[in-house]
Amino acid sequence: MSDLILFWHRRDLRISDNIGLAAARQQSHTVVGVFCLDPNILQQDDVAPARVTYMIGCLHALRQSYAEVGSQLLILHQEPIKAIPTLAAALNAKGVFWNWDVEPYSKKRDRTVTEALNQQGIQVQNFWDQLLHSPEEIYTGSHQPYTVYTPFWKNWSNKLKAAPVETLQNVLPLTELEQQSIAQAYAIELPTAKELGFIWDNELVTAPGTAAAQAKLEEFCSSAIYEYKEQRDFPAVNGTSQLSAALKFGAIGIRQVWAATEVAWEQSSSDEAQANIRAWQQELAWREFYQHAMYHFPELATGAYREVFKNFPYNNNEEHFQAWCTGKTGYPIVDAAMRQMNETGWMHNRCRMIVANFLTKDLLINPQLGEKYFMQKLYDADLSANNGGWQWSASSGMDPKPVRIFNPTSQSQKFDPEAEYIRQWIPELRSVDTECLISGKITEAERDALGYPAPIVDHQQQQREFKQRYQQQKS
Repeated sequence: MSDLILFWHRRDLRISDNIGLAAARQQSHTVVGVFCLDPNILQQDDVAPARVTYMIGCLHALRQSYAEVGSQLLILHQEPIKAIPTLAAALNAKGVFWNWDVEPYSKKRDRTVTEALNQQGIQVQNFWDQLLHSPEEIYTGSHQPYTVYTPFWKNWSNKLKAAPVETLQNVLPLTELEQQSIAQAYAIELPTAKELGFIWDNELVTAPGTAAAQAKLEEFCSSAIYEYKEQRDFPAVNGTSQLSAALKFGAIGIRQVWAATEVAWEQSSSDEAQANIRAWQQELAWREFYQHAMYHFPELATGAYREVFKNFPYNNNEEHFQAWCTGKTGYPIVDAAMRQMNETGWMHNRCRMIVANFLTKDLLINPQLGEKYFMQKLYDADLSANNGGWQWSASSGMDPKPVRIFNPTSQSQKFDPEAEYIRQWIPELRSVDTECLISGKITEAERDALGYPAPIVDHQQQQREFKQRYQQQKS
């Protein structure tokens, strides 16, 4: 039997700091990468063209990485249940290795692929790679999964973090016979996003691939991380890492990211700098908290966690929803954020909270509609983080605070005090006085002259209505 190992990439589009890939190389000199363009995912109605464009860019970079170490990345465009076992059999592979995922579909898919490979007598090995601590590592004292972040963080942060693992190298190429077998096993040339039916002509906020992600990490950890806590909430400031897409697709390893924060910590010269670094480390822990939650409570993907919101009487006004989607609600900070997402495939995190809170608490629209719209637009959208963020904003998730309502006006005044962000994304309002922009007190005549809509709802009135409905649901 051949000692060839097939490594199935999914959310780990890199050859560095990849636990499953490193394990494959330890067991064999012949390791071949494979990525499956899964129709079950690509044909869903919540796939963002920007996200597919970023993913294809990462695959180009990954293919190049494999070529540089003497191997190759094979591309399949078929359901994994058929494609992976067929390819493994065609190459007479000794085993197929991959890294686990937390999402409900991924878990089901992996079980069926494992069964098919086992029936063929092909070895399967799986690893946890995208998290610093797997969902089986972090439990409460009574061995239950955490449903509140703060105690999760205390436990998680006290555990030793693994160092990055070795980069793949010195791999043997496939034989001529094996190369011929590939052609009969669904392997195709890597298509463009457009060839898959996804059109995205704008630039991406972060270039795809490992080199670009590593450059972003280095840049962030040499400067902005030292002011992260103070700057992260201001959307006009470039104060965040913008590594979310790279972490979603695994263009960079989480152990490498954590190691970079530890180097920054060692090089910091003040308690203040360390507090800023710690604030970003806590964001990495939030990412893991939401993934652990999705793993342990898969029902989160389809509805509210808190009982009171499972049948909440939302209005779901279609006109209001479309106004929100297109950035025409008459609330400048909300509209600026939605336009940023529609144009760039990315939105500042503070703004994600503002617009989600506005949709659910001001427009009284079901958060699942907004959650899906984010998935349709964001190039970094990840099921666990997106769902966790939306449930937090809607007060329907794992949050000890029962109801959290943002006032869009006070959010503007606090986090965009000079209206720089608003002016950047709503050009028709650039001539308006700053105080009027952040307070929303733009005269009717001025709105008409500039072609900007009046507020579609009254915040105070909607706040009262939401609270009233919440109390009725509780009783």
